[in-house]
Amino acid sequence: MLLRHSTKKAVDKVKRDNELGARRAVLEDLFYDFHKSRAQVYKMNFIRGIFFGLGSVLGGTIVVALLVWTLSLFIHIPGLGDSVKQIQQTIENNKK
Repeated sequence: MLLRHSTKKAVDKVKRDNELGARRAVLEDLFYDFHKSRAQVYKMNFIRGIFFGLGSVLGGTIVVALLVWTLSLFIHIPGLGDSVKQIQQTIENNKK
């Protein structure tokens, strides 16, 4: 009984390892079909990084602009308006 259980466990492990190895081989083949040389991979990753950075900066700028605009809508609310005015003055002083 114990021998049968350990044999089944070993067979399952071999099957799982073979399947993972086959998947890895397919992924490597797909990768090398698209990119024949390391230079291409480095070039593509460099360009991708530039666009990722540009998108991050633009997205952050838009989010901050929308946040400041939204805060400016609450400038006439008592109590909250003073805080918003102070934030606006800080931003304007930092521009100079």
